[in-house]
Amino acid sequence: MIGNLARGIAVAAAAIGGALFVSGASGLARNDTPSVLPRAASDVALFPERNEQTAVFAGGCFWGIDAVFKHVKGVISVTSGYAGGVRQAPSYEEVSSGETGHAESVKVVYDASQISYGQLLEIFFSVHDPTQLNRQGPDVGTQYRSVVFYVNEDQKRIADAYIAQLTKARTFKKPIVTEVTKLNNFYPAEAYHQNYFALHPYQPYIVINDAPKVEHLKRVFPALYRESAAK
Repeated sequence: MIGNLARGIAVAAAAIGGALFVSGASGLARNDTPSVLPRAASDVALFPERNEQTAVFAGGCFWGIDAVFKHVKGVISVTSGYAGGVRQAPSYEEVSSGETGHAESVKVVYDASQISYGQLLEIFFSVHDPTQLNRQGPDVGTQYRSVVFYVNEDQKRIADAYIAQLTKARTFKKPIVTEVTKLNNFYPAEAYHQNYFALHPYQPYIVINDAPKVEHLKRVFPALYRESAAK
């Protein structure tokens, strides 16, 4: 795939400490995602005091999803990694083969007194296309599928309810194919994948596919956006 080839070159550059730069690169990642999604009707109330919780999402290349959640108020940390497969501690190359069953994912640790799980879901469904099966934009394969990995029954209930809500409202033109799956294991990705967006802001793949996601967050969720990124 052309998209995968371009991304592969970017990965190779990052792995050896390099970066690709372009002058005047522009373009927006286009998908079937409406600009504004409805609020989650089923959610949990904010906790009265600090309460750290974990959410795990997969929505295509983890670089962009990682960057989005790093700029969300109430998020403490975000880690890119692999979830949903059978092989323990897989490498990027193994996951990219599509044979391990893993999806490129992000683990979001957040303060549930500042942001709710339902709000995280609203952001997640807003910055990727949940109607694309086993792909996201230029990246194709089961490793790029859309998944909500729940860590408890409350998360499963809220995720199922939100997908049902979006489906009933016909928010998307095509059926939502996002999986709602119990999280069994999460394996952090290699160091050169972590915080990739901030470290390589002018890399063509980032400029074309991922920068628009962060701009979308800033424009559509101004009350939840923060300029300084979480770790």
